[in-house]
Amino acid sequence: MIETHIIPVTPFQQNCTLLWCGKTRKAVVVDPGGEIERIRAAIDKLNLSVERILLTHGHIDHVGGAAALSAALAAPIEGPHREDGFLIEGVYLARQCGMFGLPPVEGFTPARWLDDGDEIHFGDETLRVIHAPGHTPGHLVYFHAGARLAQVGDVLFRDSIGRTDFPRGDHPALIRSIRERLFPLGDDIRFIPGHGPMSTFGRERARNPYVGDGASV
Repeated sequence: MIETHIIPVTPFQQNCTLLWCGKTRKAVVVDPGGEIERIRAAIDKLNLSVERILLTHGHIDHVGGAAALSAALAAPIEGPHREDGFLIEGVYLARQCGMFGLPPVEGFTPARWLDDGDEIHFGDETLRVIHAPGHTPGHLVYFHAGARLAQVGDVLFRDSIGRTDFPRGDHPALIRSIRERLFPLGDDIRFIPGHGPMSTFGRERARNPYVGDGASV
């Protein structure tokens, strides 16, 4: 059985998520945006063995602590999709830090870029990688079929959707990603967004004013 723990970090209250195999305690960390000491404290308290760090996309609020946490845990960074490579280069990360008044972080290259259909294994658990562009061109979603759970980053939120006014954002692509790649997984799928409370795809199909069944897009 997969287990989860959400740690909202930084002033952005970004949902860094720990996912682990309940049997083996082997784990992944999704989107460590910062405050890595808090993240490490949670890992230690839960007695987890982190095997890798996963990134949904390259924005600073999701990747700001990735390189430092990777070094501290000796765990490789995997993801996002290669199309987000420009976002995690040193120059662009520095620009994002300056824009938001954040301490500087170094650029990095993931140990593994991820593609649609790839699988992530930890303990007895498996996540499927879904490429869901729009918020960024290389945005990924991590889906656990058995638990009916998805970590969707900044693609979809409770009652909202991801912004597309950042470099290489694409609103029509975002809507297609949600309607054609996420909603067909099932109304019962619970999802962890990049910020804010969890929801289900069924709730968003019924009520989301931007991408629900009744929305004009």
